[in-house]
Amino acid sequence: MRVLVDATPLLGARTGVGQFTALLLDALRSRDDVDVGTFSVSWRGGSVRLPARVLHEVWRRVDWPSVTGRADVVHGTNYVVPPTRRSARSARVATVHDLTMLRFPHLVAPATRAYPDLVRRAVRAGAWVHTPSAFVAAEVVEAFGVDPTRVRSIPHAVVPAPVEDVQAAHDFPYVLAIGTVEPRKDLPTLVRAFDKLASSHPDLRLVVAGGNGWAGGVQAFDAAVAAASHRDRVVRHGYVGERERSALLRGASLFAFPSLYEGFGMPPLEAMAAGVPVVAARAGGVPEAVGDAAVLVEPGRPDDWAEAMAEVLADEDLRAGLVARGRARAAARTWNDVAAEMTALYRDAAACAS
Repeated sequence: MRVLVDATPLLGARTGVGQFTALLLDALRSRDDVDVGTFSVSWRGGSVRLPARVLHEVWRRVDWPSVTGRADVVHGTNYVVPPTRRSARSARVATVHDLTMLRFPHLVAPATRAYPDLVRRAVRAGAWVHTPSAFVAAEVVEAFGVDPTRVRSIPHAVVPAPVEDVQAAHDFPYVLAIGTVEPRKDLPTLVRAFDKLASSHPDLRLVVAGGNGWAGGVQAFDAAVAAASHRDRVVRHGYVGERERSALLRGASLFAFPSLYEGFGMPPLEAMAAGVPVVAARAGGVPEAVGDAAVLVEPGRPDDWAEAMAEVLADEDLRAGLVARGRARAAARTWNDVAAEMTALYRDAAACAS
């Protein structure tokens, strides 16, 4: 079976979608029943090159141009699955990571707000949908009126960070958060919670790692830090690569994930694989991703977050239980499992298109 996968998310700094795409491609290429190729969402015609945002605007209205070759299945890894040549009779699969752009449009970059129209047009033309959680699958069925049999939840797996062979990033105890600094991550709530916690934990710091996002996320974060009594104990890193990420996880006392909404939640699983206890938001697909291996807190409540983090830091039995369950949960699923389930989805989609 010939499958073409959108590798556009691999360009530039590797975000969560890029990580998903890279790990899926590696796992698919290890299989002998799938012939995997890649494409990127841009188009050259003569001397003309159209950037992705222009193609997206065109595809909202017409099923042209195609940017893929002949294949049994074309998989759009980031919401957008391009139109295919009619002669190719290719099945189409779109990964919908979450529906932030519908639920919280003010929290996303303007270009992202076009995704719902692109997903809607694709599913009306027969595309199948992959989601990372049953939570998002149910949202997709409701939002787009998709036949539930064409929407499949296939959760991500995690590749354990090589924390054993790296030194800890810092020599002081710290709460760690990793993610793009944008409004949906709600890092200001974490800053306020840490500020409440800091007085009773004089050696503790808050470390935040992630590139700058959009829609005022950096400004809101900076304002929260400026207003904090213990602002000098908030450490900001920018975007971090794999080795620095491992070093940050190696030394963390606790991992915090305060997002207002997520389709899945890969960073908490990475922390679990590294043996770090997790406090996460009870939001979107996060409870589904972490199960009983994290302490869940309602998003946007600094007092509750401060209390939960204090409990995890103080209670050794609670910490040990979280670490043990977290390691087991992170190890329970591999990217080979993901690739096997994705291949089954490709076959079902191809059978319907033939």
